[in-house]
Amino acid sequence: MDPLSDLLGASSTTPIVATSLELVLAIGLSFLLTLIIAFVYQRTHSGAIYSQDYVHTLIILGTVVTVIIMGIGQNVAAAFGIFAAFSIIRFRRALPESRDVGFIFFAMAVGLACGSQSYALAVITTVLVSLFVWLMWRFDLFAAQRPSHLLRVRVTPELDYDVAFAETFETLAERVRLQRVESVQAGMMLELRYALRLREGASARALVDALQQRNGNNRVILTSAMTEGD
Repeated sequence: MDPLSDLLGASSTTPIVATSLELVLAIGLSFLLTLIIAFVYQRTHSGAIYSQDYVHTLIILGTVVTVIIMGIGQNVAAAFGIFAAFSIIRFRRALPESRDVGFIFFAMAVGLACGSQSYALAVITTVLVSLFVWLMWRFDLFAAQRPSHLLRVRVTPELDYDVAFAETFETLAERVRLQRVESVQAGMMLELRYALRLREGASARALVDALQQRNGNNRVILTSAMTEGD
């Protein structure tokens, strides 16, 4: 019987799906490939929140999936048991970016390939997907053509803001949508919230200056839609 199997207490009736050398090779390759995935994630990360803990989790996840797949082998009962165990697990941490979910599936896919001893599949998948991710990051594919902004303007209740701001928006904004009108300062002021897209060549400073000229130099806040709420 395989020495590793003796150490783990496997009985003679339990099918051995991998030797010690095969197990070490699969886990080692899985670890190396998930290191590459983690490096690609770190190198191409452009969000506001970066977590070292999440990167470590990617490496652990890929390696553990390899062990699980090798442990299951052709044992259908074990497969159902592990499926039931994983079905009760809930992630306690919300992922800040949707692309983080993609990297989780990436690490799991590589771990599955290594666990099933499809080493060529694991290596090719890691190289190609990493290359695709790097190319999308390097050339900033599918980015918005012009930045979107969120605008907050305070006006006095007697100001007809639709008329007062019409010319400014027509000149500097490509698209404007009024999202909310809120009474502030005990009803002495109104706060307007817009979602807008600046025209090509228009500057945020020009928009803020023009609005302040029309709202009596009251508060005007223009922020990038990407950073709102961060």
